[in-house]
Amino acid sequence: MSLTALKEKSVWFVVGSQHLYGKETLDAVDRQSRKVAATLADSDAMPVTLDFKGVVTTPSEILAVCKKANDAEDCVGLVFWMHTFSPAKMWIAGLQALQKPFLQLNTQYGEEIPWSSIDMNYMNLNQSAHGDREFGYICSRLRIDRKIVCGHWKDVSTQQAIGEWTRAAVGHDTMRNTRIARFGDNMRQVAVTEGDKVDAQIRLGATVDGYGLGDVAAFVDAVEMGRIKDDVGAVMDSYDVPTELAPGGDRHSSLIDALQIELGIRDFLAENNYHGFTTTFEILHGLKQLPGISAQRMMADGFGFGAEGDWKTAILVRTMKTMAQGLPGGSSFMEDYTYDFRAEGGIVLGSHMLEICPTIASGKPRVAVHPLAIGGKEDPVRLIFTTPAGPAINVAMVDLGDRFRWICGELDVVDAPNEMPKLPVASAFWKTRPSFNTGTACWMHGGGAHHSGFSMALNTEHMRDLAEMVGIEMLVIGADTTVEDFKRDIRLGDVSYR
Repeated sequence: MSLTALKEKSVWFVVGSQHLYGKETLDAVDRQSRKVAATLADSDAMPVTLDFKGVVTTPSEILAVCKKANDAEDCVGLVFWMHTFSPAKMWIAGLQALQKPFLQLNTQYGEEIPWSSIDMNYMNLNQSAHGDREFGYICSRLRIDRKIVCGHWKDVSTQQAIGEWTRAAVGHDTMRNTRIARFGDNMRQVAVTEGDKVDAQIRLGATVDGYGLGDVAAFVDAVEMGRIKDDVGAVMDSYDVPTELAPGGDRHSSLIDALQIELGIRDFLAENNYHGFTTTFEILHGLKQLPGISAQRMMADGFGFGAEGDWKTAILVRTMKTMAQGLPGGSSFMEDYTYDFRAEGGIVLGSHMLEICPTIASGKPRVAVHPLAIGGKEDPVRLIFTTPAGPAINVAMVDLGDRFRWICGELDVVDAPNEMPKLPVASAFWKTRPSFNTGTACWMHGGGAHHSGFSMALNTEHMRDLAEMVGIEMLVIGADTTVEDFKRDIRLGDVSYR
C-alpha cells in the first residue's frame, strides 16, 4: 500500500464567518482561508487530499455543505475553522445533519499580534479565539465528540496533528465499509473470539458473513496452474525459499497447494466484494492445508485477517492497515503466545501458528513447511521472520455484551534475546508498558483478548481518534498507567458507555 490510495480520499476544509463585518472583511477571510487550506494540503504531514470548500456565513450554507459531505463518497471527514466570529446557532442544523467526523481547528491567520498597528479591523479579522469558543460551545451543547487541534497553521506540530486525525478518519470510513467473510465458525469453546455481529454492523458499520469451507474450496479447485506458476515466481523473488520448496524440490507440491489456496481465497473475496476473512484449524474440509502463507501474503496486500474465526480482529487489522498506508513499519494480526520472565524484566513472545504479516519483518522472510500438529491436514507452508526493535501498539476489540471495548497497549519491541532454531513461525518480542506485571495485569483487567491488531506504524493517538469517531470505549495501557487508575477507568467506562 502507498499514499497514492489515501490521496483518493478527501477531507473538506470549511471556514465559518458571518456578514456582520462587510464585504471587504469577508473577501479577506476568503483569501486568507484559501492560503491556510493550500498550506495544509501541501504539507508532508497530510496523507489525504484536503479540499477547500469555502467560507460559510448562513445556516443554509452550513446545512448544505454538511449534506453534501454526507453524500460525497470520497469525503472521510471535515475540518472546521472559525476565522472570525460565526454565531453558533447557525451551525445547529448542519451539525445535527452531519454524518461524517470532523476536527475543530483553533488557529488564526496572523501568527503574532502586530503591536504597533493593531486596531479594530485587525481584531475583527483575527478573532478565532472568539469564534472557536462559540463553535466549541455548540458542539459540546449538542454532545458531539470531536478532535480539537490548537496551534498556528504553519507549525509542523499543528499540521502533524491534523494529518494523524485524517488517518483516523480514513479508518472510520474503512470500518464502515469493511466486509469480512468467515470460512467456518469460531474455534470451539473459545469465548473471546465470539461477539455480536449485528451490533458490530450497527455501531461500526462492518459486515460479517459466514460461509462453509466448500464455498471457497470450489474457487480453490478452479485455479489454473499457470496462475500458480506465476505466483511461485513472485514468491521466489520476494522471499528466501529453500531448495525443497523451490521448483523441482521434494516438497514443491506443498508450495503449489498453498498458493492455489491463496489464489482461490483471493478469487472468492474479489467476486463477493470482501475485504478480509477468517479461518480456523478445526474446520478445513476441502482444503489440503491451513492457509498460512496465504493469510500472511494477503495481509501484506491490505486484507483483514483473524484466526479461529476472530472476525473482530479481522475488522481491526483491515482498518489499521488502511490507516497506516505510507507510514514506516507494518501492521499484523497478532497473538500473545508465551513469556520469558527472566529476560529484561519479563518479555512476551508474540506469534501465531502461522499467520503473522510480513510487513513487520526485520529482514527477508524465509519460506518453510513444518507440521502443525493440530487440524489433521497436510503440513502448511508459512513465512518465518522476526520483527525489528521499536515502539508498537497492540489493540484488542472485545464484546462486553452491552458494548464493544478497545484495549490499546503500548509496547517496546525488542530483539530476540537468543536464537530460536526450532521455532517454525514468525515472532515478535516486546516489553509491555509501564512494566511486564502492570501492563499484563491491566490488559487482563480490561478483558483484553489474546488476539490483537499489532502495529509498528500507528500509535495510540491514531486509535484514540478513531475510537472517538466510532463512539467506542477505549482503554489505554501506557507508560504512566497504574492498576488502580486503570481499574478506575474501567468503572467509569461502565457508567459512561452504558
